[in-house]
Amino acid sequence: MESDPRQGLQQRPYRMRVRAQAAEATAQAIIAAARVLFAERAYDQVSLPAIADRAAVTVQTVLRRFGSKEELFAAAARERSDQIRADREAAPPGDIPHLVAHYERWGDEQAHLLAQEARVPAIRAITDAGRRYHHDWITRAYGPALATLPPATRRRKLAQLTAVTDLATWRLLRHELGLGQDQTTAAIGELVDACLP
Repeated sequence: MESDPRQGLQQRPYRMRVRAQAAEATAQAIIAAARVLFAERAYDQVSLPAIADRAAVTVQTVLRRFGSKEELFAAAARERSDQIRADREAAPPGDIPHLVAHYERWGDEQAHLLAQEARVPAIRAITDAGRRYHHDWITRAYGPALATLPPATRRRKLAQLTAVTDLATWRLLRHELGLGQDQTTAAIGELVDACLP
């Protein structure tokens, strides 16, 4: 009995969809492995074989999907940046308790990248984008309250607000000066209030 050729044609979209889902699952496993290793180690200490081993794939599979370590890092960093921004945007701009809680979740990982930005251009691109985002966040949060100030004063006030709400300020208060999360929230809130008219 001959098979109906139409049956094979009908199954082709299904098989293609299954293959595409498998390829996407493999890509996500590779990105997840890369994120863990890039968060634990310096960029130079993360190798493609280590990523492939952690993702349970071959190095060739990693290269076929991403092309290079730099491209894989960029893909992992974009995904992580999207998560970090979504977390930051979960509250209105200027919400200091949420900002501090956000740093509690993501701050050490971000600081790990900042420590490497001078020697790894791929990391510098990510940290520069993060700085621009933070400045935009400050402008959205506090720009209206500063709108009546002379331009030079407004610019200075926005710079002050950017500095006192920066990751470096959180790290200084939490890790070097030993304040708890609540006290750090209060300290940053007081610094913000001091900058506002």
